[in-house]
Amino acid sequence: MSLKRTAKKTLITKNRLHAKDTGSPQVQIAILTKEIALLTKHLQEHKKDHSARKGLLGKVAQRRKLLMYLKMNKPEEYQEVLEKHGLKK
Repeated sequence: MSLKRTAKKTLITKNRLHAKDTGSPQVQIAILTKEIALLTKHLQEHKKDHSARKGLLGKVAQRRKLLMYLKMNKPEEYQEVLEKHGLKK
């Protein structure tokens, strides 16, 4: 499961830091959060889809690494991202 191009573009425009920003940690976390939500919904309906479960775990791990990077290097932006996406510490 992946996001459609238009959905990804809207996430990028909402979370970017400047006009040409497409890869900052904030943007990547936003995209991963949306993909995690979609995969979670998919897995609730299809409980035996193990390949989707493995993909979900990979996305969660990747988001966790990006959050740790923000926490160590830019703590104020880390707090903003947590509040914006409704994530726990």
